[in-house]
Amino acid sequence: MSDLVRLTIEGRPVEAPAGTSVLEAAKLAGVLVPHYCYHPSLPVAGVCRMCLVEVEKSPKLAASCATPVAEGMVVHVESPQAKAARRAVLEFLLINHPLDCPICDQAGECELQDYVYQEGRATTRFADYAKRFNPVEDFGPDILYVPNRCILCTRCVRFMEHLAEHPVLNVSERGDRAYIGIFEGAALDHGWAGNVVDLCPVGSLVSKDFLHKARAWDLDKTPSICPGCTQGCNVTIETRDNQVLRVRPRPNPDLNRHFMCDYGRLGYGWLNRTDRIEAPLVRDGSRLVPVDWDRALGRALDLVRGARGPCVALVSPGASCEALERVAQLVGAGGGAGAFRVAKGDEIPLPGVPDLALRTERAPNVAGALAAGFTRDWDGAAARARSAALVLVLDEPLHGLGAAQAWGPMIYIGTVLPDEARGAAAVVLPSATMAEEDGTFRNIGGRIQPYHQARAAPGMARPAAWILEEILDALGVGVGAQA
Repeated sequence: MSDLVRLTIEGRPVEAPAGTSVLEAAKLAGVLVPHYCYHPSLPVAGVCRMCLVEVEKSPKLAASCATPVAEGMVVHVESPQAKAARRAVLEFLLINHPLDCPICDQAGECELQDYVYQEGRATTRFADYAKRFNPVEDFGPDILYVPNRCILCTRCVRFMEHLAEHPVLNVSERGDRAYIGIFEGAALDHGWAGNVVDLCPVGSLVSKDFLHKARAWDLDKTPSICPGCTQGCNVTIETRDNQVLRVRPRPNPDLNRHFMCDYGRLGYGWLNRTDRIEAPLVRDGSRLVPVDWDRALGRALDLVRGARGPCVALVSPGASCEALERVAQLVGAGGGAGAFRVAKGDEIPLPGVPDLALRTERAPNVAGALAAGFTRDWDGAAARARSAALVLVLDEPLHGLGAAQAWGPMIYIGTVLPDEARGAAAVVLPSATMAEEDGTFRNIGGRIQPYHQARAAPGMARPAAWILEEILDALGVGVGAQA
C-alpha cells in the first residue's frame, strides 16, 4: 500500500502507516521502547526523555514518541548510546524518588521499578534521597497525590485538560521544585477523574478506595464488562480471597479506549454483599425452608407445568443475555410476556473521546433485554402479575410494588431476597452475580461482549442461565433436551 512506510527497528523490517510514531512502530515489530510521558490515548508531550532511540544518519538521539516514521529509517533501541541515555534518565529520576516501595500501592506494577530493574544502574552516585514536599495531598473524593514520588510525566494534566476538558491540574514551580498542582478551590471531582490513577506510571496518584488493600501480585485479574451502564466499557475485575477489591478499565480502542468512569470504577461494592441467598428455598406454610437443588427445581417445575394461563416475567436488565433469552423462552411458551425497569441518572460524557459516556440508563444489558423480547411496560406487567398463572422474577428487587402476596405463584431467581419476595415466593433459587459466572451483555450500540467468572459464588448459588436451562430441559425444550 502506498501509505505504508518501510523501516527497520532493531534489525526487524517493519511497515507502518505514514505519521505513525517510531515508538508505536516499534510495537509492531515486537520491540518495547521504555517510556513514561507517552500514552496512546493522550496528546504527545515528549517531556520524560525516556524513549530516546538512535536513528542512523541523525546527529543526536530522537524521542521516539514524537518522531514520525520515515521511508528507509533505521532505528536502534538497544544501542549503547540509547541505553546510556535511558540509564541517565533513570538515575536522574531516582535522585529525588523516595524508597516507598514497601508501602506504595503501585509496587509490582510500577514502571519506574520495571525499567530500573530492566536496565538501570546497579548503584547510585548520590548518598541521600531528598524529600522536599508534604507526604500526601488530597486532590479529590477518591484521589491522593504523593508529590515525592512524582516523575512529572504530566499524563494526569493532559488527561484532565484534553480529554475530560476539566483543566484543574498544572505543573507548578520549575526545575527541581516542580510538582503537580491543583488550582485553588478546585478538586478532582469530575466523573472520569479516577483515570488519572491508572495513567500514573508510578505511585504518585493513588485511589483512596484501594489504598493499602492488597499488593498487585496478590490480585487475580479477570476480563469483564462494566455493569454500571449501557456503555459496556471493557474492564478487569481484580480479586483477592474471593473478594472484589478493584475494577479498572481494559483497553478497547473501539469502545472505551483506556478509560472508565468513576461510577463504574467505584460501584463494585454490591459484588461483595454478605446478605446473599446461599441455598434454594421452598415455601412451607408461612416459612421458606432451605432444600437441595433437586427438590427446589422439582417444585419450580411443578409450578410451571401447573400454570393454567399466561405467565408474567419481571426481569433485571443486569442479567446476562443467556438468562434473559431463557426466561423469554420459558414464559413465552405459555403465552406470557415480560418487562423490565432500569434506574436512570445524568449522562456524563468524556468529552475528548467520541461516543464515550456514563449513560443515562444504569444497567449493562438493556439492549439485551429488548432483544430477548421484554418491554419497558413495567407498570402493565406488574398489574398483570396480579392475575397471572405464574410470576417469574429474575433478580429484580421488586421495590415499590406493594404486597406481592396478591400476585400469582412466584418463582424468584436472584442474588439477594427482597422482603416482597420473602413473603410471596413459592420457590427461591439463588443465582450468581455477573462476577461469578460467564455470560454476555449487549451494549447500547448492539455490541455483544463476553464477561468471565472472577470469583466463586457463595453457597449453592448457580448462574441464572444454568437454573433456567435445567427447568427448560425438564420441560423438553432446553438446549440439552434438543441435543
